[in-house]
Amino acid sequence: MQPIASPNLPLVSPQTSIRDTIVVIDRYAKGIAVVVDEERHLLATVTDGDIRRAILAGIDLGQPIMQLKQRQLHAPVTALVGTPESEILAILQTRTIRHLPLLDEAGRVSGLAVVEDILRQNELPVTGVIMAGGYGKRLMPLTQAVPKPMLPLNGRPLLEHTLERLRQAGIRSVNVATHYLSDSIVNHFHDGSGFGVQLNYFQEEEPLGTAGALARMSSGTEPLLVMNGDVLTDVDVRSMLQFHREHRSDLTIGVRQYEIEVPFGVVETNGNATVTGITEKPILRHFINAGIYLVHPDVCRLVPPNRYFDMPDLIRAVIESSGTVISFPIREYWLDIGHLEQYQKATADLESGVV
Repeated sequence: MQPIASPNLPLVSPQTSIRDTIVVIDRYAKGIAVVVDEERHLLATVTDGDIRRAILAGIDLGQPIMQLKQRQLHAPVTALVGTPESEILAILQTRTIRHLPLLDEAGRVSGLAVVEDILRQNELPVTGVIMAGGYGKRLMPLTQAVPKPMLPLNGRPLLEHTLERLRQAGIRSVNVATHYLSDSIVNHFHDGSGFGVQLNYFQEEEPLGTAGALARMSSGTEPLLVMNGDVLTDVDVRSMLQFHREHRSDLTIGVRQYEIEVPFGVVETNGNATVTGITEKPILRHFINAGIYLVHPDVCRLVPPNRYFDMPDLIRAVIESSGTVISFPIREYWLDIGHLEQYQKATADLESGVV
């Protein structure tokens, strides 16, 4: 069943599929859909976080949205239309929520309050970190005279596309860890003012891996959005931050669902010669590391200074120190530009408007 038509509100019916609900959430860009009956009486709310948790759980996205909500049924917090903005803000902040459906006296949904809209917040309290020091050996000879983040995509360097997306997300300060051919990055972007961000450069005299530069970024209180310099993505950073906060995470890993089709029949046994079943050409589904992380600055103290240290090393260190590490499924466009075919795909996708 199709979502309920509304020019201003992200409304869906109880029979709307989870997959179609995702479309509504993305279309209205508020991070929520509101489930209503035929008279627009409120039945439930579905946040972007609810959807991503469903993806992690492997739930069938074709089933009706209320099947999802019945698994985690809780009454939405609401307010009446006409409630003073100050009272609405107090409810949002006290309940630590981002959205508040507004009802008329008959209980019909007539509006939606969003905390960022009330606070007129365009800036996101996050500092960006881009790991841009790699050699890009798998893309040789393209990277022989230019570092991978400076490879041209649709007339502009990959790093320029990344900075534009961070700026659009509300991030104003970005640290760039450089090593290989770093002058080409600094000479193009300078202090970042021409691109709407403030850039700080962390030059690595020796390669420090995908997390080594974080040893110099342990000050401050804002989370760090750490990205590999070879990733092109439209990930919703605001939703990732909300997910990070909801789970009180120390380190959140952006993950991507990856499918592998086994081209043979897989034989199942009970540990010896007895066959218990056979599955013809099964599809194996796994979540892979997407090279995008939200990191609490205190976590950076686990990174040894001036030593090669990769993100898997940091993740293990956080887990071993009893910290909280969660995964955030990226359902938006994402591409790791590690080989020539991915580079060609990224170019084609930008030219065609896919991203």
